[in-house]
Amino acid sequence: MNESVLLLFLLNFVFIGLLPKLFFKKDGKFNLMWWVTASPFFLCTVFLLASHLGYVSLLNGAQYAIRILEPTAVLFSVASLALMFFTLGTHRIPIALWHQDNDAPTHIVTYGAYRWIRHPFYASFLLALFGAAVFCPSWGTFFTFILGFVILNLTAAREERRLCASQFGDEYSEYMRRTGRFFPTRGIARVSSASS
Repeated sequence: MNESVLLLFLLNFVFIGLLPKLFFKKDGKFNLMWWVTASPFFLCTVFLLASHLGYVSLLNGAQYAIRILEPTAVLFSVASLALMFFTLGTHRIPIALWHQDNDAPTHIVTYGAYRWIRHPFYASFLLALFGAAVFCPSWGTFFTFILGFVILNLTAAREERRLCASQFGDEYSEYMRRTGRFFPTRGIARVSSASS
């Protein structure tokens, strides 16, 4: 296992873990849903370290493809970090932790990274989890990617329901029609042509 690539992924997950402390509003406390949402990132880090230490084996045949998989994995990690920084640069004020019951937004953001996808932070988190599964193809890393996708999808859906029921409901419903949840949709063409 390439230690430089491992360090890149560990730093990627550390940065994900620091986001709530460094950037988001402090209105809410870390409730059970926050810990459930964060669990795939903690677990993936454990699986990466356990694999590096020899406690977790790679899937059969994966060790032969590692030299091909490592550069691909690096691309996913770099894309994850780039999307996180782009999204951070989009915000002018700290944003609400929507999965917290007592934290509510003061506005919605539909520009910058949000112009193309509704949940760019979550998309960047999924890129990191998928990249880790490519870098260290084991049952544990694949499990954490699938777990992360399911949990982030449920969390995003809950946030979207709350936004649609808020004072921003009409505006957010229109925004949902033209953007994808984690991946850009054909709405990119409409958004690009509308801004021209």
